[in-house]
Amino acid sequence: MGVTDCHVHVNLVSEMRPDALRMIASQDAATIRMLGEPGAFLEYLDRCGVERAVLVNYVAPEVIGYTERSNEFVSRYAAADPDRLIAVGGIRPDHPDPEREIVRLHRELGIRALKLHPPHQLFRPNAYVDGELPQLRAIYAACARERMPVIVHTGTSVFPRARNRFSDPMFVEDVALDFPELTIVLAHGGRPIWMSTAVFLARRFPNVWLEVSGVPPSRLLEYFPHLERDAEKVLFGTDWPGPGVKDIRANVDAFRALGLPPEVQTRILETNPRRVFPPRDTSSNTTPG
Repeated sequence: MGVTDCHVHVNLVSEMRPDALRMIASQDAATIRMLGEPGAFLEYLDRCGVERAVLVNYVAPEVIGYTERSNEFVSRYAAADPDRLIAVGGIRPDHPDPEREIVRLHRELGIRALKLHPPHQLFRPNAYVDGELPQLRAIYAACARERMPVIVHTGTSVFPRARNRFSDPMFVEDVALDFPELTIVLAHGGRPIWMSTAVFLARRFPNVWLEVSGVPPSRLLEYFPHLERDAEKVLFGTDWPGPGVKDIRANVDAFRALGLPPEVQTRILETNPRRVFPPRDTSSNTTPG
C-alpha cells in the first residue's frame, strides 16, 4: 500500500471563470502543465511520495464554469494510469435522466466516484425529500447500485458566487438514512463551521466517511481534537492546488508531523482510502474514452 490523496483538483482549467481561476493557490507553469498532462502529474506524485490521487471533478457552470465536458476530460486524464489516478465525475442535480447518465459515467467513461458540490451547484443534498429535486433520489440510488462513492462538499467555500447555506453536512443525514448502501464522503469535514456535525455523521453512519482536505494539516488536531479516536472513518486529502494548498508533499509531511501513532497514520493515509476507493476491477469491461 501507499499514500492516497483523496482530494485533488485536476480540472478542465479552460472552463474556469477568470475570478475562480485566480484562486488556484499555485499558478506557476509547472502546475498548469500538470493539470493538462497526466505524465507530469504522475511524476509530481512520485516526488511527493504519493501512490494514488482521487481526481475530483464536478459540474457547476453557474459558479465555477465546469460543464459536463469535465467528465470526458477526467476520463481521458485518468486513463494514463487508472491504477494510480481515480476519476471522479459530476452531474447536475436536475439532470433529466440521471440513472442512465450515472451508468454511462461508470461503465463507459470509467469514472469511479461522483462529486456533488451544494454551494457551487446551489442545492440541498436532501432536496428530494420535499420534492424540490426528485432527480437526486435517482442519482443516489444509481450510485449505490454502481458502487460509486458520492463525495459531497461540506463546509464553507470562498469562491465568488458560492452560497454557503447549502454547505451544512446535516443535509446529508437524510441521504445516509435513505441510502444505507451508498458510500458517502464528507469532503473537507464541514470546515470551519460544521466540523462537529460532520464528525457526528461519520460516527453515526457506517456508510459515511470524514475527509479532511482543505484544512491545514498542522491545525487538524485543533479542528478535529478526537482525530485519533475517529481514525477508522477518516480519509486524508489535500485539496491541491486549491486556495492555500501549494504543495502535496508539504501537506503529507505536515500530517506526519502531528505525531499520531504510526498505525493511525497508516489507516488515514493508506488503509481507509483503499476501502472507499478500492483498486479498480481489472475484469471490468469499462473502456474509458
